[in-house]
Amino acid sequence: MSLLGNIIWLIFGGFVSGLGYILGGLTLCLTIVGIPFGIKSIKLGIATMLPYGKEVVPRPSADSVLRVILNVIWVAFFGWGFALSLLFHGLILDLTIVGLPFAKQHFKLVIVAILPFGRNLENIEEAQSA
Repeated sequence: MSLLGNIIWLIFGGFVSGLGYILGGLTLCLTIVGIPFGIKSIKLGIATMLPYGKEVVPRPSADSVLRVILNVIWVAFFGWGFALSLLFHGLILDLTIVGLPFAKQHFKLVIVAILPFGRNLENIEEAQSA
């Protein structure tokens, strides 16, 4: 089911959205300071392209001061825009019965978009075995 969901997702906008995040991440990687943010943006782009069959998993070693600082910088400059976009599109998709599964994927990605440091989007099988 996740394969079919990912194919439909890619056809109806997931590819373009993911490509935007990836291109933004590559742009951020042009500076040394932007590299960690660019990498997270690229990971978010890949997650946006193929969200079905994955879930948000907190990283065990994510309780550091650096994580908090990076998340604050991310939210201030990039994360709020990504999260608002996903939230807005999820709410629009919630208006139809057909859009409900797609809205669920948007809402799942909001937490990764707003606070990406300390969280990963992993396959459900890998997340359950860890």
